[in-house]
Amino acid sequence: MSKGTVGISEFKAAAGPVRGSRGPMIDLLVGTHSRRIFGVVVFFLLLEFVTSLELVPAIYLPRASSVVQRIIELLQELKFLQHVGATLYAWAIGLALATVMSVTVGIIIGSSNLAYRMMTPVIEFVRPIPSVALIPLGILLWGQGLSMKVILVAYATLWPILYNTVYGVHDVDPIAVQTARSFGLGRLSILRHITLPSAAPFIFTGIRVSASIGLIVVVGAELLASADIGIGSFILFVSSSGGHMDSVLAGAAVGGLLGVLINSLLGAIERRAFAWRYMGTDAQ
Repeated sequence: MSKGTVGISEFKAAAGPVRGSRGPMIDLLVGTHSRRIFGVVVFFLLLEFVTSLELVPAIYLPRASSVVQRIIELLQELKFLQHVGATLYAWAIGLALATVMSVTVGIIIGSSNLAYRMMTPVIEFVRPIPSVALIPLGILLWGQGLSMKVILVAYATLWPILYNTVYGVHDVDPIAVQTARSFGLGRLSILRHITLPSAAPFIFTGIRVSASIGLIVVVGAELLASADIGIGSFILFVSSSGGHMDSVLAGAAVGGLLGVLINSLLGAIERRAFAWRYMGTDAQ
């Protein structure tokens, strides 16, 4: 290297660390997954400390470690796994029905300015109605079985998907549509090659939101309807027998874990299917 010439290594040393670079060890310690695990551990230790104080009698609020131990035991019991399977079955059917109906109707509404202006106020009015409040009506109309749970889940999950589909389709770049028409593409070709790819991220976001809502509704329906099988049915049974608060909390915690797993799975699918949305950003 000639005199007066600064090498790359000397330049980096003089400039100091690159902004946003934290070093390999720090990155390892505070990486995305590490932070999540650390948050869970801290939350558990906090719960364990609070419950160990027995500010509330243990019969009503058992220690967090006891609940975790009960979760592990329940996940090894065939009967409880059948409850979990029944809940997921009703949830999956309801969400699938809602997805098909809402995407179909949403494309029709979003593609027509007249339908968009007419139906948007209706959607905005009905969407905020809490679906859990309709559980008693669902019990009266469809009984306590699978049909009741599926219909309630479908109703609850329909609105977020429909809302996102309508706005996703309506907000498609009109220049892209006009350009496609100028090249002679028909309605179906435009829908397939322009409208749906553009609206797909919005639709998937609606599905991801609806998945959590549907899980809440199906467990609530099982609990209030005294269903024969399901996580809500399990919680109702063990709570009515008394002295099994660890099982009650464990059942509720399993419902929460299912929500986390479903959301994580859908998030991974979303990042893979729409990777272009995450270019240049840190993984969440």
